[in-house]
Amino acid sequence: MVARLTMSERRWAVVILLVVSLCGLTMAADGRADTLGVHGFIVLVFSFGLAFFVMSDFYSPEPDPERLSRYYDDPTKVGIVLAMVWAVIAMFVGVWVAALLAWPDMTFDAAWASFGRLRPVHTSGVIFGFGGNALIATSFHVLQRTSRARLPDQLSPWFVLIGYNLFCLVAASGYLLGITQSKEYAEPEWYADIWLTIVWIVYFLIYIRTLARRKEPHIYVANWYYMAFILVVAVLHIVNNLGVPVSFGHAKSYSLFSGVQDAMTQWWYGHNAVAFFLTAGFLGMMYYYLPKRAERPLFSYRLSIISFWGITFMYMWAGSHHLHFTALPQWVQTLGMTFSLVLLVPSWASAGNALATLNGAWHKVRDDATLRFMMVAAVFYGLATFEGSFMAIRAVNSLSHYTDWTVGHVHAGALGWVAMISFGSIYALVPWMWKQKAMYSPKLVEVHFWLALSGTIVYVFSMWNSGIIQGLMWRTYNENGTLAYSFLESVVAMHPYYIARAFGGLLFLVGATVGFYNIVMTIRAAHTELAADAARLLVA
Repeated sequence: MVARLTMSERRWAVVILLVVSLCGLTMAADGRADTLGVHGFIVLVFSFGLAFFVMSDFYSPEPDPERLSRYYDDPTKVGIVLAMVWAVIAMFVGVWVAALLAWPDMTFDAAWASFGRLRPVHTSGVIFGFGGNALIATSFHVLQRTSRARLPDQLSPWFVLIGYNLFCLVAASGYLLGITQSKEYAEPEWYADIWLTIVWIVYFLIYIRTLARRKEPHIYVANWYYMAFILVVAVLHIVNNLGVPVSFGHAKSYSLFSGVQDAMTQWWYGHNAVAFFLTAGFLGMMYYYLPKRAERPLFSYRLSIISFWGITFMYMWAGSHHLHFTALPQWVQTLGMTFSLVLLVPSWASAGNALATLNGAWHKVRDDATLRFMMVAAVFYGLATFEGSFMAIRAVNSLSHYTDWTVGHVHAGALGWVAMISFGSIYALVPWMWKQKAMYSPKLVEVHFWLALSGTIVYVFSMWNSGIIQGLMWRTYNENGTLAYSFLESVVAMHPYYIARAFGGLLFLVGATVGFYNIVMTIRAAHTELAADAARLLVA
């Protein structure tokens, strides 16, 4: 990796790592042993390890000038592997968390193993660890191919990829330590927020600089979605995490918002994180890899642009539908509900556009599990967006809110849409990146597909059933006008569904593990071929 950097870039890498090391040293010296100091130690070890790696090749020869005529794909390769590592780890924690709901004693009397600490490790690990790395890796690949321009330099992509994973590591360890901002999404500490902001700005600048150097006059639609994802997530992250730390030697901070304003800001952030991190970015992925894999032109380029502007405008107003029947003004709740319903139009436009692109290629969907991942993802995207609009209606929300129906809805999108399109795109990308004709085992891709689909269906259907039963039990009255069921009775009624939920998650985890193995073996086969070619050249 570092041997490909120029001498100037190596110097900059050393300077950056020195600054990060000093920050880590300061945190370790000033922070408390169980909070800030732990993160300081993690940052220190992380930066020292990278610094040693950089310095070991500091005086290596300058890279071949011909590299500038080739795309720079090393960050994409590493990003793919990191995405799959996070997928396996975070999904394992997810299965554990699901099992805790059925068998609460699985905490083993350890504070770090409690539901409240493991749950954000799972959600952030899947969304940001797996999803974020997949987005960064694929965006670098798509950006270069659609603009016919190399990334502007070799250092900044590594800064984004490695810096982003440092943030994910700090966040995950903070959750286990019980350090968060105590909000709905359990955001990490203020210093992690500042670091992510710096990384994200560099990410956006990479996109701008590459597009400014493009040889293709047209900006392909996938880049519209990727750029919207990068830009809006930066705005959301900065506004939602505005706060004042207690001191520079303490992890605790206080939000600038309070009361209903804090709730509205939180759900403005929360729903638009769904919109632009979990929707726009992955639509960019879909709009490139699905037509590419199907070898079919996009059904309607114009429709994709209309969908882009519809999603970009309408999603911004939909967050308040999470706050029905609260202290939020009624007109704000109604506004969120209305825009959520209208949002179905651009969402289904993208889902329909993807499925219509497959016209004439359904035989490939039948025979190619990689393309089938993408097709199923488009179907689940349409399903999840319809369900989201339906659940935003106040009358429906009175039944669904605070129940497992919401959990089922979230996982229809997370497993069925986000994970499926990611796995499909990665399976398409790995043979291209490592110059292989196909994956190490196409049969294992097939196995992964059916495990993932089965796990998603079991999980989502169990949560739909448990959620509706919960909602009905909570609002059933007897002839005396009092509640017919206690809350504890509703919890007992959920037990079989929680077992099914854990089983569905286990199927999905096994599928992800199979996929990780398949990818590792594909990379290993590529390296074996390179070694064999080098040996033949030496003999010749």
